[in-house]
Amino acid sequence: MLPSHSPLRALLPYGETLLIAATGGIIFTLIGFPAGLISGSMLVTAAAALMGRPMKVPLPLARVCFVVIGTLLGAVVTPATLRGLATWPLSIALLAVSAALMIVATSAYLRRVHGWDRLSALLGASPGSMAQAMALSAEFGSNMRGIAIVQTMRVLLVTIGLPGGLALFGLAASGIPPSPASTGSLTEIALLAAAATVTAMIVHWIRFPGGLMFGAMAASAVLHGGDFLHASLPWWVGSSAVVVLGAVVGARFANTAPAMLLDYFWAGLGSAAVAIAVSSVFVLLVVNFLPFRASDVVIAFAPGAQDTMMVLALALRLDPVYVGAHHLTRFLIVTFTVALAARRLARRRVLPPAEPRRRPIFDD
Repeated sequence: MLPSHSPLRALLPYGETLLIAATGGIIFTLIGFPAGLISGSMLVTAAAALMGRPMKVPLPLARVCFVVIGTLLGAVVTPATLRGLATWPLSIALLAVSAALMIVATSAYLRRVHGWDRLSALLGASPGSMAQAMALSAEFGSNMRGIAIVQTMRVLLVTIGLPGGLALFGLAASGIPPSPASTGSLTEIALLAAAATVTAMIVHWIRFPGGLMFGAMAASAVLHGGDFLHASLPWWVGSSAVVVLGAVVGARFANTAPAMLLDYFWAGLGSAAVAIAVSSVFVLLVVNFLPFRASDVVIAFAPGAQDTMMVLALALRLDPVYVGAHHLTRFLIVTFTVALAARRLARRRVLPPAEPRRRPIFDD
């Protein structure tokens, strides 16, 4: 038993939090749970927090992980996806309109039906950018618990539902293909890490919303999209960062009443239904008026996480360039517009973020 004044004793909550998060992420991944690392680490950490365990993540570690995740997100940009933006202009334009209407409709639903404030509703409605939404909610002190549940439910519904739905039309997925090994020399990896870190610090210094993640993502996207390098961070670095982010989100569930969790559940289910409905309208438009396969369009317009949708495209033997170009377009649109809108709303906000209606507001 460590004495109460021991410096090591103060570190125990951090170690316990990271251990619990890692355990949850590994277990969920092994059982094949969609987005197992982020979902498992977040859910298990949240359960521990709800049971009264002191869940804490050091701020410097969280910031390092934001930079790592931004670097990974930027690495999905390739010369092929950039060329695809000019290959299918009408389909890309409809995707842009779909993304904008999805944010507007889902945000309006969360505000009017569940009484969320504007900033929390915007971040909860942001499609396919859970990591950015979590980073911005942490930066601006918005309704992080509600946003995490809404974002997670949408990812789960889309990831689980799409393969089963497409299977009804004879497009059953084979096994998920193994991830490619990390490429690039140690020099390239070092250059990537240095560029992402420096850019992240600069963008954070000028107080851009989610600057650490956005700056790292921008540097990585330029280097990969411009075909300057092909390096990727080791898988264990990215996985560790995702687990820490899940722990950051899960730790925010401390002191949350069961009734409030139920409210968030219905908010997540309803907002996912709104996003899927908007996406379905545009899928029907594209399929009926443009010469693309329905399965390609469904995955390209789905309001899911970009990396998950790319894995589904490969598993279903779809066109990865078409899918990737569309998700890249939506990702860029959502990243810029949501970050700028969130900063504007945060400046205008004079009251703490609203929790669901008829529930007491509490300190996050």
